[in-house]
Amino acid sequence: MPASGPQEGLISRSQWKWLGVSVLFSTVVLILVLYFTVSEDTFLYLKQLNPVFLVAAVGLHLLALGFWAMRIKKMAGSLGYRVGFFYCLNMVMANLLVAAITPSQAGGEPVRIHQLYRKDVPLGDATAIVMVERVIDAVVLGVLGAFALVALGAMPRSQSLPAGLMAFIYISWLMMSGAVILFVITVRNPAFMKRLLQRISGWFSRTWERERVQRMLATIDREVDNFHDSSYRFVSHAKMGLVWGTFYSLLFWFTEFIVVSFILMGLGTAPVFLTSLVAQIIIAILMMIPLTPGASGIAEISATSIYSLFVDPAIVGVMVLVWRLIFFYMNIILGILATIPILQREFTLRSLRDPKV
Repeated sequence: MPASGPQEGLISRSQWKWLGVSVLFSTVVLILVLYFTVSEDTFLYLKQLNPVFLVAAVGLHLLALGFWAMRIKKMAGSLGYRVGFFYCLNMVMANLLVAAITPSQAGGEPVRIHQLYRKDVPLGDATAIVMVERVIDAVVLGVLGAFALVALGAMPRSQSLPAGLMAFIYISWLMMSGAVILFVITVRNPAFMKRLLQRISGWFSRTWERERVQRMLATIDREVDNFHDSSYRFVSHAKMGLVWGTFYSLLFWFTEFIVVSFILMGLGTAPVFLTSLVAQIIIAILMMIPLTPGASGIAEISATSIYSLFVDPAIVGVMVLVWRLIFFYMNIILGILATIPILQREFTLRSLRDPKV
């Protein structure tokens, strides 16, 4: 969380390289998935391809981004700030580009904080909005994930999933739930969180210079106080923002989760709405873990493994390909298009401050 001054939220040259790595990794994994899943039956399915459902799948993803934009708009409004819907939508789409190059599917928070700051939302409140919406996501996915794990365990073919993947699923859910618990503790008892983080940082004092450790401890104190103050204000004075945030989060995730069923219908096979919801919840939790840029590889492998339990393996690879085209590659395109006006505005602002730029 920034302590002073807005973060620029615009990707650097080195980050463009990470974008290339992310795209390359995803492409390689997709090729391998197709290699091991495509068969003669795959082409029988493709003969029944229905573009209408595939277009609907794209439309649903765009609708979900609209729900995300409404969440930010309503949460900012609950704190007394007017931020337009289309401004929020452009912010959300620009955020997608950064999320594609940072570990996990998250990572676009600095962009949203920066954009809110540019709309005259004080830095502390902008940070609170972005951090609390991420916590709401974690709560929603954590609660849904508990039911999804029970449902997955009840599936007759779930035993065929690799033991490593199942362990990863449970660890991911526990980490997300733990993050929510830490948030609650920080809001209610910041002193406890300071002591915990200071104790953890003390482990590094054996190898780090004392001055470096002291700087880190000072940073911990400052950041915990900033996070507590901004979050507490949200929880105590903007409860309707939490209500709207939860409402639009549920709409966002539900809309995103049913996209796969429309893809399946578009590929000439029957939808699996209820079972797919379970699968998507679990995949979303897995993609939150910061292991690879944009969750590349994790998304493709986990989706292939889980959907193979209840979707014909002959079409699973193509389904995963279309799904990633919508949720990863299209996101990158939307992110680039949304970043262009932001770059233009930043250049204009800098030119006004320094005519030599």
